[in-house]
Amino acid sequence: MTRASASASIIGMPVPRAKLAPRLRVTLGSEIALGPGKAELLGLIASKGSIRAAALQMDMSYNRAWTLVREMNGLFRKPLVVSLRGGGTGGGATLTPTGARVLRLYGIMERDCHRAVEREWKSLRALLRTLA
Repeated sequence: MTRASASASIIGMPVPRAKLAPRLRVTLGSEIALGPGKAELLGLIASKGSIRAAALQMDMSYNRAWTLVREMNGLFRKPLVVSLRGGGTGGGATLTPTGARVLRLYGIMERDCHRAVEREWKSLRALLRTLA
């Protein structure tokens, strides 16, 4: 038992449970074309219609979000995100059909990745210490 888990169990705080957290990344050369953070950004752009709103939701600067969008747009054959300039309408952003397809396929790959290791994960988890 670690000092932190011993302290947590003594003062009645919940003790963390073991969980599996694989991180699927798609690379092109040394560049990360798509990973959990970029997929989350795409999903938020799709739901909020704005790079700024997506960045805010992720606690990320607008400039960082734009950099990630430019990276993704440059690493795929077709752009994933298109944006409209601000002005009176406030601008906005949306996923292209390619962007929507990439996001959907990534989600399927993540789900399948979890399913592929489920049996082994249960066996490995049984070998971990309990912290309570």
